[in-house]
Amino acid sequence: MKINWKTNLAWLVIMVAGFYLMNTLILVGVINAFIENMLVMIGINIILATGLNLIIGFAGQFSLGHAGFMAIGAYATAIITSSVETPVGFYIALIVGIVLTIIVALIVGIPTLRLRGDYLAIATMGAAEIIRIIINNLKITGGAAGIFNIPALANWPTVYVMVCLTTIVILNFIRSQGGRAVKSVREDEIAAESVGINVFKWKLSAFVLGASTAAIAGSLRASYLQTISPNDFNIMASISVLIIVVLGGVGSITGTFVAAVVLGVIDTVLQNFGALRMVIYALALILIMVFKPSGLLGTWELSLAKIFNRKPKEVSE
Repeated sequence: MKINWKTNLAWLVIMVAGFYLMNTLILVGVINAFIENMLVMIGINIILATGLNLIIGFAGQFSLGHAGFMAIGAYATAIITSSVETPVGFYIALIVGIVLTIIVALIVGIPTLRLRGDYLAIATMGAAEIIRIIINNLKITGGAAGIFNIPALANWPTVYVMVCLTTIVILNFIRSQGGRAVKSVREDEIAAESVGINVFKWKLSAFVLGASTAAIAGSLRASYLQTISPNDFNIMASISVLIIVVLGGVGSITGTFVAAVVLGVIDTVLQNFGALRMVIYALALILIMVFKPSGLLGTWELSLAKIFNRKPKEVSE
């Protein structure tokens, strides 16, 4: 059996086994409602952070506009499912949110991706604030109060499947010809352009794909928590996602998974510490960054293909 087929089959088995393991643990009571809520929020953060890692870690574009794209997906779902309270309505809302986000990402990305570094970060942060302020002043979005009693059409299986699908799409993009072009642009734009790579096209492609995953996360969040307001999508929301990416390792999807789980568990455990929670949380982040500045995993990736390719050591006589 070819290595690619073995690898794909192994990942499929792991994903299915993970689903049934979690389902079993819920049925026997090991995972209660509190832990289930924590795992769902970790899953949503994974979707957000893998999309941002694609933009920052693999395309080399420093974006702070993720909260704005997340807001578009969340409000599209809240508005549509309030009228069509069915699973079909949820998936229609999900698609509408993705399409709207792609359009907005193109409008934002075409002028701003010509900028670099800090200038791009400021421009995308400004775009996210514009989206938030527009939502804050529209009647259909509920203004500053937001939208309440959103139908609960997303649960942990929905989030689990979406985490798997978005990760598969992003990893396939990274390992495709386009992904290699994106990484070459990250390393040296002038060198990439000199060998015929359309730099702007691939920067924009990574930006739009990352933004669309933020819309999916926003849609899931709105339907799961059943309430949203413009303040949920301020600059701190973008910073929180950035922290997951940096902590896990810029350019490592495996690191993003690990960081999202670690931060999700720390945040939940510290709930009992009241006002000290954010102090302890910040100290934990500082300590990790001091002793591991490249992130928990750096650029390391878990690769089953490398494990299958590993040849057994020869036994010396």
